[in-house]
Formats: sequence, C-alpha cells, structure tokens
Amino acid sequence: MQVRPFNQPAPRLGNQYDEDRVLRSVLARRFGGEVPAAVAEPLREMGRLAGGELYQAQLDDRLNEPRLVQWDAWGNRVDAIELSPLWRRAERLAAEYGLVATGYEPGHGALARTVQFALVHLFHPSTDLYSCPLAMTDGAARTLLESGNQALIERAVPHLTSRDPARFWTSGQWMTESTGGSDVGASETVAQRDGERWRLWGRKWFTSAATSQMALTLARPEGNGPGGRGLALFYVETRDDAGRLDGIEVLRLKDKLGTRKVPTAELVLDGTPAVAVAGESDGIRRIVPMLTLTRTWNSVCAASFMRRGVALAMDYARRREAFGRPLARQPLHVQTLAAMQAEYEAAFHLCFELIHLLGRAEHGEAGEDERALLRLMTALTKLTTGKQAVAVSTEAIECFGGAGYVEDTGLPVIVRDAQVLPIWEGTTNVLSLELLKACGDGVSLEVLRRRLARCARAGTDDRLVAAASVANAAADRALAWYRRAAESGPEALQAQARGFALTLGRATALALMCEHAQWSLDHEQDARARAAALAFATTRIDLLDAIEPDDAKLLVE
Repeated sequence: MQVRPFNQPAPRLGNQYDEDRVLRSVLARRFGGEVPAAVAEPLREMGRLAGGELYQAQLDDRLNEPRLVQWDAWGNRVDAIELSPLWRRAERLAAEYGLVATGYEPGHGALARTVQFALVHLFHPSTDLYSCPLAMTDGAARTLLESGNQALIERAVPHLTSRDPARFWTSGQWMTESTGGSDVGASETVAQRDGERWRLWGRKWFTSAATSQMALTLARPEGNGPGGRGLALFYVETRDDAGRLDGIEVLRLKDKLGTRKVPTAELVLDGTPAVAVAGESDGIRRIVPMLTLTRTWNSVCAASFMRRGVALAMDYARRREAFGRPLARQPLHVQTLAAMQAEYEAAFHLCFELIHLLGRAEHGEAGEDERALLRLMTALTKLTTGKQAVAVSTEAIECFGGAGYVEDTGLPVIVRDAQVLPIWEGTTNVLSLELLKACGDGVSLEVLRRRLARCARAGTDDRLVAAASVANAAADRALAWYRRAAESGPEALQAQARGFALTLGRATALALMCEHAQWSLDHEQDARARAAALAFATTRIDLLDAIEPDDAKLLVE
C-alpha cells in the first residue's frame, strides 16, 4: 500500500489593508469615524500588492542579493551595484504611490503624515527593505526644507518628493565612520574649500542604499575644531554629468546578518564635490530633522514587521493541524498568538501617536506641549518598537516549528531583518541617553504624564479603566525615579536609563491602547481593541528594576 506523505500547508496572505483591523480602525478615528474613499482606495490597492504580487516576488527572489561590479571588461573602474528585480519594482511603486510625496502634499493637511505612513506600513514588509532609502529620502527632503538653502531646495526637493519614477531621486545618509556610528562627533572626513564648492576626503564605513542619486553627509571643514560643533552638513550628488561616480569609490558591499537586499556599502570620498547645506559648523544640529523622520520610519517598519509575522502565524495556525485539531483551536497556541497581536497593537499605537504629533507640528498646529511631546516620543517610540519587533518576530517563526527555521520557506528573514531595528538610527542605549537629555528639567515628562492621564479619563469601561491605571502607575514610578536619580547626578541617571525609557514606552503604549479601545467600543461596537489592551496590561510594563551599579561593575570587571 502506498502511503501519501503529509505536507504542511504554506501560510498565505490576503489584502493586507482589509485584514489589518488596527490600521483601519485608527485611520477611521483620525478621520472622524470613516476613512475617506480617496484615502482608502490607494491603501487597499497597496494592501493587495503587499499580500499578493510583491510578497510572491519576494519569495521567488529570495536568493538574489545586490552585487558589486568594480571593473568593466576593459579594466575601467565602474563600481556598479546590481540590484534585484523587486528593488527596481519597489522604486517605481514608491514614486507612483507617493511613499514620500504624500507627506509633503497639501491634500490631507496635518493628516498627510498619517496617510503616508499607513502606505509605508503596508509597503515595507513586502519590498525587501526598500523602505530604507525612502526613509533617508524623506529625512533629506525635510532637512533641506528646514535649512533655508533655497538653491538646494529648488534643486533637490522636487526630485525627492516626485511621483514620477523618471524624476524621483532617493537620498543616502552618510554619517557612520569607523570611529563609531553613535559617536558622530568623532567623524574624520575632511572638507576642503574649492572655489564656491567643497571637496570631501574620507571613508564612510556604513552607507545604506548606496545607489541613491544624492546624499547628505557630515565632514569637518579644514580649521574647524573637534567634536560635533566642528562638523558641517554637506549635500552631495553622487554622479557627474556622464553618469559616473563623482569622486566616490565603492570598496565593498557589507556582508550583514540581515537586510541583505539593501546595498550597504563602504565608500571612500576622494575629493567628492559637495555643497554646504547650512553654514560651516553645527552639522549634528542640522541633521535633527533627518533623524526625526528616519526614526519615525524605523518605528513604523518595526510595527509593520510585527504585523507581517503575526499575519503569517495566524494564517498558518488556521491551516496546520496537530493532535487532531488546528493550532488556532489549541488553547496554549491561542494565548501565544494573542500576546503577539497585543504587542503589535501596542507598537502600532505608539507609532501613529508619534506620526499624529509630527503632522501637527509640520503644519503649524502643534502647541508647545505637543512639540515637547514630539521630541520625547521620537526616541521613546523608536527604542520601544525596535525591541518589540525582535521579540515578536522571533516568536512568530517559532509558531511554525521547524519550518520557521528553514530558509526556503522565506520565514527566517523576518527575524534577521527585524534585528537591525534596535540598531539603525540609534541603539536602545543611545536613544535612552538621548531621552534623558530631552527630559531636561522634567517639564516634558509632565507633558507626557498629562497625556497619559487624558487617555485614562477617556475610559468608561471598568476593565479599561483598570488597565489604564496600570499604565499610569508605571509612569508615576518612572517619573519619581527620574526626580530622585537627577538629584544624584548623571551616573545614577545613566545606569537605569534603559529601564526608565522602556517603562515610559510601554506605559505610553498601554495608555494609548486603552484610549483607542474605548473609542472602538463606542463607535465601532468592537471589543477586539479592548481585548488587546487588556492582554498588553498583563505583560511587564514597569521595567525600572535594574542591576545595582556596584554589582554591575563586578560582573563586567
């Protein structure tokens, strides 16, 4: 008798807009109860592409990675980077759907950023990290607009925000050198004046998306002092009129754990022509608008990766039978999936609160308190969601058992790519220290505390009121710790900065979940957002407890 072998079913994705209740609910709330057709239609189309054509292309093209061709057949140095078909397709779609442009167009007012990042949320996990150059492009456009350099604004911004693929440019962000990624002030790149322009000399250790048409980079004009104040921000167009790299050599592509589809290169600037963006010093201060945007993109991509892992795991649970019934009907597995969904919803609410503040600030609608909250939330959201993405993506592939560990299922890449999110745009520790600076005398913390209190006051459901009290208790403890530690000096603050930051991040996420859940109960008669808030409230929100400083020193000596 022939025995027919059992094969596990592959997970499938449907329209990622229609299937993402959280995204649709938050958009409905922002738009006063219903998502306008002009907003919903392109999102639904992007959701169809993300769950269909693009996802399948990603699976089919799994092994195709960027390739550096340094020399042509006749011995000429060309440094050509060959990209995958999906990356080329993603570039065109990004322009046509306005993945950057939407944030700068007037149609949606202060909600332009909300619509833009809803598109990003759908686009990101199916396009092999093409969100990376888009994030830097968005950051470059905002930085140039805020620089006041009219010549550069007129030259570059129409390209960076174009919907025409033939005109669309992406921008690099060349900051990292071998002296350190976070210690930007230690940059060794030198700028020499050459008439009206400058020429740059140095080595950029880690430049993501090295195929961009332009870049913003830091260099130290000759004669300037050390540290961040001595650096200036420069604008570079990467190719000359003949299409050749202009004073730039590509030494190699980086061999990375993840984000392997992103052409990350090590470059030498060998007299690269450049233009000073805004003066000849204070370059680090000039890149703050860029970091605000790239950290927001990083946060949204973290939530988006979490959503992808959860979507695949849930679909698989409905198809895979074990011990006589589907995984989706096994109580322990249901608990696991529910916890993953709750973490995703927490991350999503953090992201879209940040995005709402960003949109209001850019359109002149944010008051002083909201601007202070935006500064806090940028670091808070990025560091919190980065850690969540790694945890949830790891849990997601475990839901597939051994299949999650097998490369040709396309599942392991979720973990590898998510691992970059706590690193890019500032590690968890670096952002925790930046958060301390943003807290200053504690005024901005009081603004955050009032926002959380407002979330609590929105609740009328008894269980949501109780969950909101968990968030507020954790935030109160964090603020009390901050006041005590500030009196003890910077060493005491730094020692527990990570626990402080993550406590505030998770407390804020829980409060926002409770606020939205009450709205969803009242306006959508949907209890699922409440279930997510209650589930998240059972997790560890207060992470302030840390190793005693003396014990920590003993352990690392």
